[in-house]
Amino acid sequence: MQTKTSYFPSLENVKAASLNLKGVASLTPLSQNFQYSKKFGATILFKREDLQVVRSYKIRGAYNKMSSLVPKEKERGIVCASAGNHAQGVALSCKLLKIKGTIYMPSPTPNQKIEQVKMFGEEYITVVIEGDSFDDAYHAAMVDCESQNKTFIHPFNDEKVIEGQATVGLEILDQTALKIDYVFVAVGGGGLSSGLSSVFKHLSPETKIIGVEPEGAPSMTTSINNRKNTPLQTIDSFVDGAAVKRVGDLNFEICKQHLSDMFTIPEGKICQTILDLYNKDAIVVEPAGALSIAGLDYYAEEIKGKNVVCIVSGSNNDITRTAEIKERALLFANLKHYFIIKFPQRAGALKEFLDDILGPNDDITHFEYTKKTNRENGAAVVGLELKSSDDLAPLIAKMKEKNFYGDYLNDKPDLFQFLV
Repeated sequence: MQTKTSYFPSLENVKAASLNLKGVASLTPLSQNFQYSKKFGATILFKREDLQVVRSYKIRGAYNKMSSLVPKEKERGIVCASAGNHAQGVALSCKLLKIKGTIYMPSPTPNQKIEQVKMFGEEYITVVIEGDSFDDAYHAAMVDCESQNKTFIHPFNDEKVIEGQATVGLEILDQTALKIDYVFVAVGGGGLSSGLSSVFKHLSPETKIIGVEPEGAPSMTTSINNRKNTPLQTIDSFVDGAAVKRVGDLNFEICKQHLSDMFTIPEGKICQTILDLYNKDAIVVEPAGALSIAGLDYYAEEIKGKNVVCIVSGSNNDITRTAEIKERALLFANLKHYFIIKFPQRAGALKEFLDDILGPNDDITHFEYTKKTNRENGAAVVGLELKSSDDLAPLIAKMKEKNFYGDYLNDKPDLFQFLV
């Protein structure tokens, strides 16, 4: 792992990485998305790294790093820690380079990603599930690495990894004659954003590179605001491909100088973007893969009439997460609401609630109730899905008027966490 913090990728090294990756990493399409182009009055291009051989750009950095190891390092084997995409890149690189590897993954990693890692690495890799976050897996991997004298393949804080990820930038500039005004890129540990922004600083310095993070894991945003690399105490790991407590030192130094802006997006907005991409374009992306596209709404005025590239960073999404993705999207859109409803302990109370309180388009999606015969009122936890967010205030007003209203749970996180 690199420890210095004054490194900036040279164009020569990035070009060398590009040659090194020929036949390993796919040349992914740079294609215009007409839906988003029309919506924003701009030319919106998607760099489809979700179509990469391991369904993310991570093969670029992993292979570039591992192929640079000397024979003794290859013989001793490698160790890495990853929430999924880096692990897949490392696993495939292990098989291609015939290097034995141990891959540590945190327990919240979707099972789909774990199985993909095993498939790509075959007999060359061993998967170890450790801890609740990338940082937990990272610390366990480092202990193993040091005790066995193996080489650690860092997912982002490494020169060769950064140079490998930077090849995405070279490809974009080779694939279009358009003057690129903006590039939106997801930021986790900072490998892609630091490499990409370095290439554009060399070859297209007028292009604005916009970094986007999930609201629940604002590591780079916090660090840039504090002007020093600042670890977070806790994070929301839902956007597992971009949820780290601490960005890389190398990556931070590059990003703080090369990024034009860095901001966060609510997880619910990311989920809505995932659903929109699937429903309207049949594009399947993971939460981190939707980050750059979700960021367009926050730059709607600035990008009008401009040429904009969004890096679609990955598509390793677990189908079992669909229900949670839909739930988070509805909550963000203010269409899903949870209440404590006070039902009178008498026959017909539920029918009265359905007939007199709910509107014709309101849907009950959650209902928990136990009748208590020794009380005048029985409390039920009820989840409602509305067709319009404007229906919420009239709904609450009718509940209060008819004495059904108990409490609103969406803004009570201590209780709400048990429902979502």
